[in-house]
Amino acid sequence: MKFRYVWYVLLVVLGALVGIAGSLVQAAWFPGGVLLALLASFAVFYGGLRATGTQLGVLSAGAGWLVAIVLLSLGRPEGDGLFGGGFGEMVFLLGGMALAVMCATMSKVAPPAP
Repeated sequence: MKFRYVWYVLLVVLGALVGIAGSLVQAAWFPGGVLLALLASFAVFYGGLRATGTQLGVLSAGAGWLVAIVLLSLGRPEGDGLFGGGFGEMVFLLGGMALAVMCATMSKVAPPAP
């Protein structure tokens, strides 16, 4: 049981790293970067579901992803921000949240039959 909590912490960190990397990639290589960032986000969300077998795994990865995205979108007092407010940024933000919800509502993975 304690090992499962380690998975949740790792998924929060991995979700944050994917969110940071996706924020950088989606703006650099539009439109392919948005697709790549969304694919990586889906992979970490679905991987959280498969690794833990519960929706809490998706929630952990999604929470790390969302916190990273929100912190990067706030910017600094000088006006520097990672997101410029274009179409690609909105697709990444809304698409990533939609992917997290889809993964969280998926049915649990059934154990393989003998």
